[in-house]
Amino acid sequence: MGLSSSKGFSLAETVVALGVLTVGVLGAAAVLASGMQNLSSSPTDVVSTQKAAEAMEAVFSARQSGKLTWTQINNVAYGGVFLNGPQPLYRPGLDGLVNTTDDVAAGVETVTLPGRDQMLNTGDDQVVTLGGYTREIVIQDVPNENAQLRSITVTIRYQNGPTIRTYTLTTYISSYS
Repeated sequence: MGLSSSKGFSLAETVVALGVLTVGVLGAAAVLASGMQNLSSSPTDVVSTQKAAEAMEAVFSARQSGKLTWTQINNVAYGGVFLNGPQPLYRPGLDGLVNTTDDVAAGVETVTLPGRDQMLNTGDDQVVTLGGYTREIVIQDVPNENAQLRSITVTIRYQNGPTIRTYTLTTYISSYS
């Protein structure tokens, strides 16, 4: 009689295989959870991008129209009209600019999102108040440009689940209109 080989897996091999499988399943679950969180933040990412761009456009428009002088296109700490630090996302006040002293009276900004039918201007649209958002406008002279060029950085922050998300838009403006 020759040696007989046993068929099947030993207990140790089975435990190791289950351990490897468990690590793989848990890793896939973590990736799925992260993906779901990013997917759920997609509409709010678009809103933050829009609100940063609107603030930037308002600054350029005020400069082009002559509504603001070059000196006024700055933060309050430097003699300008834009409030220092993060501010709630208020609608523009009477001056038409965001992050200025008259914005509080205009109230918190809202955005209208499509409802279940995924179409705007229908009965199921959702109006969302942007109360959890902040906007900060930082204006600084660019060094070595004789105060004729400034950087404008608009930062939007908001809470998405346990995470604080940030969108930052930076551009430059010159004193020449």
